[in-house]
Amino acid sequence: MAQPSPTAATAVVIAAARELHPAYFALVMSTGVVSVAAQRMGFSVIPEALFWLNVVFFVVLAGLTIARTVMFPDRMLADLSDHGRAMGFFTLVAALAVIGIQLTVVREQLMLAKTLWWAALVAWFFCTYSVFTALVIREVKPTLAEGINGGWLLAVVATQSLAVLGCRIAPTFSADRELVLFAMLALWAVGGMLYIWTISLIFYRYTLFRLEPSDLMPPYWINMGAMAISALAGALLIGNATSSPLLESMLPFLRGFTVLFWATATWWIPMLVVLGLWRHAVRRYPLRYDPLYWGLVFPVAMYTSSTLELSRALGLPFLASISRVFIWLAFGAWSATFAGLVAHLVKAAARVRSLR
Repeated sequence: MAQPSPTAATAVVIAAARELHPAYFALVMSTGVVSVAAQRMGFSVIPEALFWLNVVFFVVLAGLTIARTVMFPDRMLADLSDHGRAMGFFTLVAALAVIGIQLTVVREQLMLAKTLWWAALVAWFFCTYSVFTALVIREVKPTLAEGINGGWLLAVVATQSLAVLGCRIAPTFSADRELVLFAMLALWAVGGMLYIWTISLIFYRYTLFRLEPSDLMPPYWINMGAMAISALAGALLIGNATSSPLLESMLPFLRGFTVLFWATATWWIPMLVVLGLWRHAVRRYPLRYDPLYWGLVFPVAMYTSSTLELSRALGLPFLASISRVFIWLAFGAWSATFAGLVAHLVKAAARVRSLR
């Protein structure tokens, strides 16, 4: 097979940058969480392999994002105030944090992870106050049915990912450890409130507006994933209580709300499966690759990790059996979505070459 010319390769890159969805960093989030879950479940080779693959994913997506910002700033600005796409920018925050979590769990490089935590914190401030400001001041706004979707809960995921990484790198702050743990407790609480505000609108949209198969996009699985990562952050706060007088004094509160978050995530799973069957089996909506499907992989893998950490934090070994099942579901979901990505890239490259 003839190799594409440099000109054709450049066209492929430009087309990819132009069409890049803000939520594409969910690829990094999903791969990282599967890697961490596999490491915590005792798998060998897989966690390390997925770590290095994730580094490649992040570098490529970061390069495409920079290229899109430079070459197509109008598209970036349009996405920033688009109710359907703006929340995708929060995947950058979560991606930075998830790679940091991989560094702590898979590579045991806490100082490098600390650097990524600071980068994720800066990105979180930028995304939080630019995205929400842009949406609030926008003059022409969609209806609730058109504007709200599960992707809005990426703001929760980004917030809780900072709390998770912060809890894992807390020992590196030495004398300031208590201050950092208080900040992680505050972020955990902020994430919980963001979930309550947002899920109320989503549930209202679910039950009181007509729902078409096309409306039920994969990011609705983040309804579950946002609670799963909230439960994970809570379990890690509980685990840090032995070295924090503040957290130790709040253990009943931490345990209660962590179980609440995990139970809510668990409640969502059958509901989302049923709705997925309705979408594809009953209404015959075509099942084809979409970058938003990484928003389905992430919650499954995150539920695996959060259940395992909750089992250890509360001393409930029977919960670990759930993780032993969900880790295989996470592997399957990641593999299927990755195969779809490869096929999509091959077709896209062929299409660009045919147009030249």
